[in-house]
Amino acid sequence: MNRIILNETSYHGAGAIKELAKELKNRGLARPIVFSDPGLIKFGVTKKVLDVLKAGKIKAEIFSDIKPNPTIANVKNGVKAFRAAKADCIVAVGGGSSMDTAKAVGIIVANPAFANVRSLEGLAPTKKPAKPIFAVPTTAGTAAEVTINYVITDEEKKRKFVCVDPHDIPVVAFVDPDMMATMPKELTAYTGMDALTHAIEGYITKAACPMTDMMHIEAIRLIALNLRAAVAKKPAGREGMALAQYIAGMGFSNVGLGVDHAMAHGLSALYDMPHGQACAILLPTAMRFNAPASGTKYRNIAIAMGVTGVDKMNIIQARKAAIEAVEKLAADVGIPKDLRGVLKKEDIKFLAKSAYDDACRPGNPRECKVADIEKLYKSLL
Repeated sequence: MNRIILNETSYHGAGAIKELAKELKNRGLARPIVFSDPGLIKFGVTKKVLDVLKAGKIKAEIFSDIKPNPTIANVKNGVKAFRAAKADCIVAVGGGSSMDTAKAVGIIVANPAFANVRSLEGLAPTKKPAKPIFAVPTTAGTAAEVTINYVITDEEKKRKFVCVDPHDIPVVAFVDPDMMATMPKELTAYTGMDALTHAIEGYITKAACPMTDMMHIEAIRLIALNLRAAVAKKPAGREGMALAQYIAGMGFSNVGLGVDHAMAHGLSALYDMPHGQACAILLPTAMRFNAPASGTKYRNIAIAMGVTGVDKMNIIQARKAAIEAVEKLAADVGIPKDLRGVLKKEDIKFLAKSAYDDACRPGNPRECKVADIEKLYKSLL
């Protein structure tokens, strides 16, 4: 049996955010608090959403104490802000940081017994749905607007922890490529490769099923087709990536990820490395490790990535072709090949143990021990 959880409603395409005020009103909501990071506010991206609310005669408070890798303190402050504003819902504007913070806050406000943020790690047995979240992504990668997952950084313990809760999914997503137009090339590349990692890990994970396989292989095809153009700031590429990352999110949210994400979480927590960059650097290495447990799926990945002549290749050749296609895309959009200058040898044991304990690791198609993860990290020095 497979369980599939998606948004109640989602809007796609240029101008999607224009439906925001109507969606709030249709649900009898009138006191939103907007969660958005300082950068988006500074550059006027958040204002586009505030203007839509204003046009709909809806007043909104703003909460912007959100770090790129949101922390326990960010969540606690968000809970205080929600209550102080007497809000009835959250409009999350941004990438994974804004949405992950919103999810944790929405869950805690609705389930006060989980006020200890660390208690949300893993499969927390919350009883009530989060306060309604309306998600407006400004990056094409995390797919946080359609997932039941969120990640919080524990600065004290220097680790990230993954929370998986069907109660946290945003009720409505507004996937508007115009909201992604201000992304710099580097961020477009990082988030786009994060989406590719979602699609590939979700496609080969232990829990993969025919429905999510369909989503993931299409996401891979769309990313291969559109990421280079998106990085070049071409509107068609940006629109294609907006759709691709959402489709990938529809899939992996329901079947999980693997060792790539487990390892990436540690890099972000310890070195404050952008999550998408970490995932992208790790992806070819993780794919090589998982190749023996991938069956014939790498052949399909190679085809989706646009490799020609795959049908004439044996399985070893097809797997190699899939990995090389991913490496070529990563190189074309400026992803570093390794972790030199970032990863410290003395941190590897800690990182490997953290990755092994991460909620994403059990979904990996190939069993991996702490020692295996140490070797993967060392191979990227």
